[in-house]
Amino acid sequence: MAASNSIFTISPSRNVARISLNHSLSPPLSLPLNRSSSVAFRPKPRSSSLVLCSTDESKITAEKEIPIELRYEAFPTVMDINQIREILPHRFPFLLVDRVIEYTPGVCAVAIKNVTINDNFFPGHFPERPIMPGVLMVEAMAQVGGIVMLQPEVGGSKSNFFFAGIDKVRFRKPVTAGDTLVMKMTLVKMQKRFGIAKMEGKAYVGNTVVCEGEFLMAMGKEE
Repeated sequence: MAASNSIFTISPSRNVARISLNHSLSPPLSLPLNRSSSVAFRPKPRSSSLVLCSTDESKITAEKEIPIELRYEAFPTVMDINQIREILPHRFPFLLVDRVIEYTPGVCAVAIKNVTINDNFFPGHFPERPIMPGVLMVEAMAQVGGIVMLQPEVGGSKSNFFFAGIDKVRFRKPVTAGDTLVMKMTLVKMQKRFGIAKMEGKAYVGNTVVCEGEFLMAMGKEE
């Protein structure tokens, strides 16, 4: 294409794009772009500095100096398994509470269940993927509620304590072998006249809620 017939021309110097109109067009119009008004696209120079991932050597050294037995916090013991066996009537293989780590008389209890591959339900649930059955999580939480209900502050006893019902139960995440199930049961309402108590429960693995629901506990009369 001849230069006289072109409408758009590009100046090769300084990588600057210039636009001009042919003088033969009517009416004559020219939009010259001087150096100050021209638009130039120049690549931004790359920085020669590198971002490096460095480790805090002082922190690593400090961790090495701390004995392994002091490096991780252990669960406290408010009630051990022998004390739990004195309160709950359950026995192997259905005693699903290993330790009470927090207890407020007549109000709430927090306990743990160490979920291990040796639990008798794992060979069938499931052989290739060991997952704790949801109904057993609910049963374990009810047993923690039983620890609250069977204390003198509430007036229960192991001979007249029953798991009466559940409501609004949700399973949020599977519990697998190797997890530590932390369960909290809180007494919400107690009707001594009818021997019915309502409790709220939540179970955690780490800081994640894995199960929650509302529980009804029933206490019969002493015979």
